[in-house]
Amino acid sequence: MPWRFVRVNTLTMPRFMLVHSHRPAECRVAFAAWRGFDSPLRHAATAGSCAQSGSDTHRIWWAVDAPDAGSAVAHLPPWVAERTVAERVSQVTIP
Repeated sequence: MPWRFVRVNTLTMPRFMLVHSHRPAECRVAFAAWRGFDSPLRHAATAGSCAQSGSDTHRIWWAVDAPDAGSAVAHLPPWVAERTVAERVSQVTIP
């Protein structure tokens, strides 16, 4: 099957998946870090593994539209941002 290339609209804002990781014992700190921090991500639902028992690493994921990775991570309070990786993502179609 030949490869098909997808045309990318360069006029849209890039999207980043923010992947935050912390140890189970740090959950309280991760959530408390948001207190008093102004962000459009506050009070919004997102995916996370903190409620799953038995995992050595807890993760929280946010999809953020931003001009660059630094701007995407700036949506997070410092303690959370220091433990977060910003990966640029785009929508793909699985054949």
